[in-house]
Parts: sequence; structure tokens; C-alpha cells
Amino acid sequence: MKEFFKNTWKNRAHVVLALPAFLIMLLFAYVPMFGLIIAFKRYEMAGGILHSPWNFPENFKMLIQSKDKFLNITVNTLKFYLIFTLLGTFLNIVLAICIDQFAFKNAGRTMQTIMIIPVFISYAAVQFIAYAFLSSDTGIINNDILPLFGLPSMQFYRKAQYWTVILTVINIWHGVGYGSVLYMSVLAGIDQELYEAAKIDGANKWQQIMNITIPMLIPMITVMLLLSVGGIMRSDTGLFYTVTRNNGLLYPTTQTIDAFVLNAIFNNSNYGFTAATTFYQSVVGLLMMLLSNGIVRKLAPENALF
Repeated sequence: MKEFFKNTWKNRAHVVLALPAFLIMLLFAYVPMFGLIIAFKRYEMAGGILHSPWNFPENFKMLIQSKDKFLNITVNTLKFYLIFTLLGTFLNIVLAICIDQFAFKNAGRTMQTIMIIPVFISYAAVQFIAYAFLSSDTGIINNDILPLFGLPSMQFYRKAQYWTVILTVINIWHGVGYGSVLYMSVLAGIDQELYEAAKIDGANKWQQIMNITIPMLIPMITVMLLLSVGGIMRSDTGLFYTVTRNNGLLYPTTQTIDAFVLNAIFNNSNYGFTAATTFYQSVVGLLMMLLSNGIVRKLAPENALF
């Protein structure tokens, strides 16, 4: 213990720099974990968390017994995770490489700045942008675009089947510009002598990208995918709850576990059931991350998280 305090004092500057991040992590990630015990109790307002009666596994039975709802929200969550992760990662990489290879560097930096802007627009504002395009009464698509091609109007807010594509487009528009920044930082660190040597050997741009750029990006791609796997059962509530305007007609396609939990909190007081749902999310995410990291550690130990 004496050695610990001595080492801490010796590195006090680093400790002070790390302290805000540590406190945020402690207060918003670890302290709330105490509330997970609600998942194993029949929560009563009068008794609070500590004095509410235990009822394990009733809350989890309720979750599993709602078969159709449970299956639908799980499938939706996994579906959108796979689409957003695979398509988003691909577009992040393509965009980063395109900007990096752009001949006019100043113009490339300007494009990068413009593409990052959407991430600063909250989904509360994005819902109005989406409504301006998709509304059946005043929407740009129904009133200005479809009539040009002689097509009938489309009831976007009444047909759930459209929203897999709509939410994917919104997510890509909102996050790809920002997501490409991490990959651009890797590209900026690649030794330019590798490209010069490849040119001397007769490699064209495509060959340089496939044999130098992509292999250099693989460690970052692996780390980003491993970090995202932990949130495989999570989704952005702002996107799935706010942008869809929590429209019940769209639930078959758009309701994910997080949106379901938020609805449950607003519409009933069974906090044990909602806590059991989020506990289920966390356990599945943890197991998937451990499994994925184990596979990577076997195949490429240098790219594993731990």
C-alpha cells in the first residue's frame, strides 16, 4: 500500500489528467450497477431497492414468456446491429481512403469537416428533417420527387417495411463522416516510403491500397469491431424511438430492446421486468465480447483487446 501511494504521488500529473474520466466512468457505469438487483426483485416504491421482496426468476420468466415480442425486438436489435456495423465499417474505410488519396489535400480536409457535421445534430432534430422528407402530406418525397416519375405517394409512417432502409440511411448519414476519422488517423501514420517502394515495383493505386493500406487498417478494424460487439444488444434510442416518433405501426421493424425498455418505463411501473431486460442485454454483450476476443486472440493475438 505504501508503494501504491508513493507511485501515485510520483505520477500525480497523470492521475489528475485521468481523474475526470475515472469519475465519469465510476458515476455513470459502475455505481448504477447497484440497481441491477431490481431485476431479481418485485420492486415496490415504498420499500425501495433494498427492501423490496425477492422474486427471482419471475421477471426473467415474464421476458421469455412474451415470446413474440421478445423474439421480435431481439431480431430487430441484432438485424440493425449487423447492418449498421458491417455497412458502416465498410463506408468508414472507403471514405477514409478516398479522402486520404484525394489529390487536393486542402479540399479533402474541407470535405472531412463537412461530413463530420451531422454527428453534432441530435436525433431530436433529425426527426424533423426525416419528417420533412417522409411526411405523406407535406413531405418532399411525396410532394416533389415521386410525382416527377408518375409514382403514387408512399405512406412511410404507416408501412413498417420501409424503415429498415430509412433508418440505415439516416444512421449512415449521421455517423459515417465521424467514423472515418479514426481510420484516417491510421492512414496518416503509414510510412510513405512503403508507397514509394510499391510505385518503383510497378504497383498501381489499387494494388497499393489492397497490399499496403488495407493490411495497415486491419488492427484498427479489429479493435473497433471487438469494442462494438459488447453493444450487440444495444441500440441508439434516439434513432429508434425519436426518429420513428415511437409509432406503433412501425414496431414490427423498428422496435429494438432499448426502445422497448423505454416504452415499458413510460407505460408501466414494473421496473423489475425492465431491469431484467437490460440485464439480459448486458450478459449477452459481455459473452459476445469475450467470445469474439477469444477468437481473435487465437487467430491474431496482436489484435486482441486482452
